Amino acid sequence: MAAVLVTSVASGIVAAGPPRPGTEGNGLTENESASLWSHDADNYVSQEEYRQRYGENRSAVHQVANGTDITFKRPPETAATWTRNDFEDLDAGNADTSVHPPHADLEDGVFIDDAHATIFAVHPSTRGHLESSEAPLYIAPNGSIRGFIDYRVRVPNGNSSENATTEWALAEHEIEEVRLKNDQEVIAAQDGSHTPTLNYQIEDAWSANLTLEAEIDVRLKKTTQTGRNNQTDTTVSYRTESHTVSDSIDVEIYDFSASTYYAEYPNGDSGVATFQSRPWQGYTLTEDGDTRVRGVWRFYTARNTNWDTLIRSNRTDSTTVESDAIPVYVHAYPSRIGPRAEPVRNGPELIDTWGIDRPSPVDTIGENINIDIVNESYTTTYGVAVRAENVDRDALQVAGIVRGVNASIIEPEGGSQRQLRRSNLSVEVVEQNQSQATVRLELRDNETSAPIELDDSRQYPIGGTTRNGHITIADQSVETNASGVAIVTIDDPGIYTARYHPGSWLSHNPAYVSDTATARWHPLGTIGGWFALVFEVGWQLLPFFVMFYAGKRLLRMLGPEDIFQRNP
Repeated sequence: MAAVLVTSVASGIVAAGPPRPGTEGNGLTENESASLWSHDADNYVSQEEYRQRYGENRSAVHQVANGTDITFKRPPETAATWTRNDFEDLDAGNADTSVHPPHADLEDGVFIDDAHATIFAVHPSTRGHLESSEAPLYIAPNGSIRGFIDYRVRVPNGNSSENATTEWALAEHEIEEVRLKNDQEVIAAQDGSHTPTLNYQIEDAWSANLTLEAEIDVRLKKTTQTGRNNQTDTTVSYRTESHTVSDSIDVEIYDFSASTYYAEYPNGDSGVATFQSRPWQGYTLTEDGDTRVRGVWRFYTARNTNWDTLIRSNRTDSTTVESDAIPVYVHAYPSRIGPRAEPVRNGPELIDTWGIDRPSPVDTIGENINIDIVNESYTTTYGVAVRAENVDRDALQVAGIVRGVNASIIEPEGGSQRQLRRSNLSVEVVEQNQSQATVRLELRDNETSAPIELDDSRQYPIGGTTRNGHITIADQSVETNASGVAIVTIDDPGIYTARYHPGSWLSHNPAYVSDTATARWHPLGTIGGWFALVFEVGWQLLPFFVMFYAGKRLLRMLGPEDIFQRNP
């Protein structure tokens, strides 16, 4: 007897989306849950229409989130809180039904069908949108990974013949063990569960491939009854199957350190600069945390749309249903707002930022995301330097783009303290004539009188040795030589102010603050100038003298006395 298995698939359109804020708490207030859903369609509904539709009012934040997406200065905790609580609503099927998200990698065995292990979420974490081809998932070195495991058991149909009958029954089935691997090394394990939560700790690693792995065991009972000579012989045997399912995710371990440099300005202000080769959020300068600096990165939260729906499959059909559990992640993106210091009006002064140039990551954002992301190339703020009135070095804290991860402050090679001294700029007119003047500029250390040599041809990050900087005077930019001297020629008379523009203290030790000096030049400042003035004035007045003399002679020739003498 041949058995033919016919499978029909029931498909339909399921309207999936995030729950309305305030209808599911999951550990969050209405305002907090309203800020989660950056992937939702921002179809704005007025307050009156909302009240008529749902019979209640909504908060101001809820109203704003209905028309746009909300961004954050720092990675919020709301994504992990929602995910942790909503995960409890995720239910598996039974022995006859497998439940899985549409993107699950399903596997079949002899008796095990539609088996999968799918990663639900990893927290704390942040998806970093660096550029169009690079959007890694950064995870904290200590965190948890949640997964969903399910399967169904295919029990063979019984059969019978003239003198024998065979029946199959499910004896037992279970998920034997769940493991978490880091590049094939088991770093966490627990007893079998459809919804495991595994805590991990990863040290001294830049990146990793995490694998959630589960071992599924089933045991079937086979009963065969054979009729012989008016007797029935019963034979019982068991068949077992073990099947391993897994799911992997590539991550970068966000465990970073920062090099920090300090300087003291002559007026008592403090300079602070921090450098780190990975994206980071910013740093605080005081114990109360009110004085802070942040880089180019801002944050938003969005659900993983792969979990909007679930598929329930059994032996004969499958049905798509709306998911009761939706994971939410934090995303970091380069903002058009750029680096900022707080408080805005009387907070620290941004001195410099530096990094590498990257193209816009706008293509990695996805649909229905309304944020202030840069549309053109931008510079990553790997380094940020500020000047502030008050800095508490013991309270300095460098925060990362992954929630709860702060940098370890390391002592840079050569020390973290930079000397910041006063400079002494002098200006002297050493030669001049009626058309131009030669000015001598001299730049020295105000304390030691040592000459300051300048070379402004290149820019160096923290740790450089070449002294950058230049002096401006009369719309000219010059650099001093090894003796700290520069010579400038000026064509127009006047009062000129020379200003020293020092290179940043980030790249020099010792470094200097700016200084100014004034010089005056006029052609009458020398005897030669006066002689030239007299000569020039005389030369200009010569035609008038000639005309005066000629007129006087002409009057004598044609005056009344001469006319009278000629005509008595």
